[in-house]
Amino acid sequence: MRPKILNLFAVVVCCTVVPTAAFAAAFDAEAATEAYLATLKGAARAQSDAYFEGGYWLLLWGTLVSVLVDLLILRTRLSSRFRDWAERASKRRFVQSMLYSVPYVVVSTIIVAPWTIYTGYVREKQYDLLSQGFGPWAGEQGIELVINVIAFSVIIALIMNGIRRTPKRWWIWGTGMAALTLAFFIMIAPVFINPLFNTYTELAPGPVRDRIVGMAQSRGIPADHIYVFDQSKQHKRISANVSGLGPTIRISLNDNLLNRTTLAETAAVMGHEMGHYVLNHGLKLALGFGLIFGFCFWIASLVVPGIVTRWGAGWGIRGIDDVAAWPIYSIVITILILAMTPVKNTLIRTHESEADAFGLDIAREPDGFAQAAMQLSEYRKIEPGQMEEFLFYDHPSGRTRVQKSMEWKARHLADPQLR
Repeated sequence: MRPKILNLFAVVVCCTVVPTAAFAAAFDAEAATEAYLATLKGAARAQSDAYFEGGYWLLLWGTLVSVLVDLLILRTRLSSRFRDWAERASKRRFVQSMLYSVPYVVVSTIIVAPWTIYTGYVREKQYDLLSQGFGPWAGEQGIELVINVIAFSVIIALIMNGIRRTPKRWWIWGTGMAALTLAFFIMIAPVFINPLFNTYTELAPGPVRDRIVGMAQSRGIPADHIYVFDQSKQHKRISANVSGLGPTIRISLNDNLLNRTTLAETAAVMGHEMGHYVLNHGLKLALGFGLIFGFCFWIASLVVPGIVTRWGAGWGIRGIDDVAAWPIYSIVITILILAMTPVKNTLIRTHESEADAFGLDIAREPDGFAQAAMQLSEYRKIEPGQMEEFLFYDHPSGRTRVQKSMEWKARHLADPQLR
């Protein structure tokens, strides 16, 4: 799986016009919302619902697959064999942990390959959401494997080092390490990782660039470079971001957004992304997810010793600080991460809602934002139940976004019209 690198973005508040009571009464935000939702119907709506609802089950089955793979590696004593090989290659335990990670990640990826092919290629093709053929798709999976080997060799080595130094309080070390690691990937991803999958070129001069530069400059966002990347070769989803930290900050939008939306929609989406940057959502998410991982690490520190005592000898594991015990930590953390899904989603969804509000304020394109939300409904269920949205949505639903846009329109435009 490609490391999911968190993006940072940004938005603003422009002057607003308070509507008169007469205009507010004439425009019915609820009716306008229903009019937008009515444009998605029939087979298109059924397919969107089916694709997204199927993803609920993928969360469960994906966790089960990961757990079974780690159990297989333990029960076949592959984990202890990986450790023995690493010990022959180096006398330093930190290096041994890094070396252990290479066969662990590679073998795990090979075992889980059928599941990855189904979820990442076959299913996406079935729903007409993937543009790539199998060869290019598999090539990108190979790149992701190399990235994962490098990333996990560092992560596993750092965590195991913390366990050896402070066996009972290593989870505190792990919490800080998780937050710093996420922040680090946020910083390096735009420059070193994303270009491995897509070509980035400067956005040509014109109305789109002028609009983006104007919004960015109004909030002090660096806009010397605005990039467009060729994501249409992979899929047709619209996407954009203001990503990076410090010198790596850059504004980017994919060619789908450029080619499939109007100027109003593009401005609305870019305003939303700028909102993430202005509100420091990247750093806040790094901290928030660091705390989530910290909680999972704490539970693991309580549970893993008992598992090692009960079954460790049969798996060739010497103790909780043995790197061969890593699959046990992985199993416990994977299950806990699944249980924390509503917490993770709420954290992200809250930030997305804040970025939506800022995007509406800076772009002042409520219909553009509503239209963009309808485009996203190609692969997101447009109208979930309240509990469904709470549990499974890491972004506000299409209905929520359209309704917020129409309510903003009623409050801020002097003469709102129903489109």
